Amino acid sequence: MTFTRRESLAGSAAGALALAAGGHAASAAPSPSPDFVTRDGTRLLRGGKPYRITGANLWYAAWLGADADYGDRARLLRELDRLQALGINNLRVMAAAEEGPLRNSIKPGFTRADGSANAALFEGLDFALAEIAKRGMTAVLVLSNFWEWSGGMQTLLHRATGTYIDMGDPAHPWPAFADATAAFYANTDAVARYREHVVRLLGRRNTVSDVDYTLDSAIMAWQLANEPRPGGSDAAIAANRAAYLAWIADTAALIRAGAPQHLVSLGQEGTQATNGDALLVADAHAAVDYVTAHIWPLNWSWVKGDDLAGTWPEGRRKVEAYIAAHVRIAEQSAKPLVIEEFGFPRDAEAYAPAAATTFREDYYRVIYAAVEASWASGAVIAGSNFWAWNGEARAAHPDARFRDGDRAYMGDPPHEPQGWYGVFGSDAAMLEVIRAHVARAAA
Repeated sequence: MTFTRRESLAGSAAGALALAAGGHAASAAPSPSPDFVTRDGTRLLRGGKPYRITGANLWYAAWLGADADYGDRARLLRELDRLQALGINNLRVMAAAEEGPLRNSIKPGFTRADGSANAALFEGLDFALAEIAKRGMTAVLVLSNFWEWSGGMQTLLHRATGTYIDMGDPAHPWPAFADATAAFYANTDAVARYREHVVRLLGRRNTVSDVDYTLDSAIMAWQLANEPRPGGSDAAIAANRAAYLAWIADTAALIRAGAPQHLVSLGQEGTQATNGDALLVADAHAAVDYVTAHIWPLNWSWVKGDDLAGTWPEGRRKVEAYIAAHVRIAEQSAKPLVIEEFGFPRDAEAYAPAAATTFREDYYRVIYAAVEASWASGAVIAGSNFWAWNGEARAAHPDARFRDGDRAYMGDPPHEPQGWYGVFGSDAAMLEVIRAHVARAAA
């Protein structure tokens, strides 16, 4: 299979928070507030009512929010206004990025190559969260990345060991990158560096809103990582299983102790991350509040970009089967399910905003139909987040590739063609599909 896309801390959370260099000590949690998103069995609630997620991915919100040469607060406000007008109520954003030697990782990061904090980007996250709160939205904070485009676990391993491999390096064909990155879970030094960042955020007070992160109801969930896999090969998955599950359980416990009013999520793709092992998916979600699934038909070779008409019918059946499989996992786990990433190419796998989105529209309708059926029947799917929002951004180069120094951030991360999966603000047909779904959520 090819994939083109993308030590426990001892003591109490209070003791862990004290480790955060320069962090603001977390305040004692008050009685639960109705403004927080909570879980009741297989339901997510806010204000005592079902919280139906009509969401999007906006990984770059902190970068736009930074008061720095790479930021653009005016654009962030415009994008948030557009999303609010669409009826989007939840945004999944990157709250971590690690600078290092990986070829396709975004710069700057939340932490520099030496592990020190980049204050401007943390303040960019502050600004984004404050504006998300003003609009009544909530956010999922993603705390690292299995993939290279934000540095992620491979960069943390590099800081710990001095070695690394790049995703897509011909000298290390798949699944070498995934197997190497999954060594993270058992590397106590790398995990400690990861937890240092988590603790720094748990101890942070928002410099814009003056609200402790742990008391901010605009934060729906702390997410351990983007698409954390236990490996790529069956052998690596088996070898890493115990360390993987321990990392999940220990980190979830740390977050719960520090932010008891917030949800905790994993960020896993589902069975695609475990080579089909549904039991491992269920075990991986045992310590968190809801099950996540990501669905990528093109990346997983369920469709062909140059023959969407011929391959989408079978691809659609696989999408529906994948959703059904993860509904079963969520039901057996007695937890909600969020389809928090789903993406599809434009017609003929074009990148330009003018290209048609016929098959993407149908794909979104398949996802949304499953979500809406669940809402109607009171079943486990709480909602979804499409990947991703491009808004007003446009590719800066004719080859649609991102280059260091580019500032027109869009939903397609820096290792991907710019315009591949993201929804532009000019995509009228796509916006209508999303609006219709939001209207059904309200109904």
